[in-house]
Amino acid sequence: MGGRPRRRGAELLAALHDAVLAELDEVGLGRLTMEGVARRAGTPKTTLYRRWAGPEELLLDAIAAAYPVEAPSPAADDLRGDLVAALQLLIEWSRHPTARAVQAIMTERHRRPELAEALQRVFDAAGRRFTATVLHHYAGLGQLDPALVTPVVEDIGEALVLKHAIDSGEEPTRQRLAEIVDQAILPAVGVRPV
Repeated sequence: MGGRPRRRGAELLAALHDAVLAELDEVGLGRLTMEGVARRAGTPKTTLYRRWAGPEELLLDAIAAAYPVEAPSPAADDLRGDLVAALQLLIEWSRHPTARAVQAIMTERHRRPELAEALQRVFDAAGRRFTATVLHHYAGLGQLDPALVTPVVEDIGEALVLKHAIDSGEEPTRQRLAEIVDQAILPAVGVRPV
């Protein structure tokens, strides 16, 4: 028998995730179809419909599978280092095709609010994000005042990373990430940088 060997389980799932992301990059969110994804993945579209109702559901699954979750140091003994690492993780994820998929969904949120809401549920299922994960970890262990870990404080680091990228057209350096932590995040939670 000729043709492509059958892929199994995780390999097929990864191929389908790659295919939906590549298809999105090529045709955009409005023209994303199960047929296009199936053709790109080299699999029958019935395979896709067994698991997902439509291409947006498959796209959300691909985003969920690749979305990173920060893991702060279990001993909670390096807040500054954990915050810098969380911002570095954000930068690394921003290079992944799922970051572009998130951007495509958020750009269309006024036309597709249900898809943006579903994306938010993906994020919520992953738990807190990036610096928020670290801040809540330390607050949970009594090393930070939980009242100071507000939604605005949770967003400071990510917002400054994105602002730097928009203003300069480049990713912030590790030195810049340390400056964001030292000059913005740590003071906001009442910690004096060393």
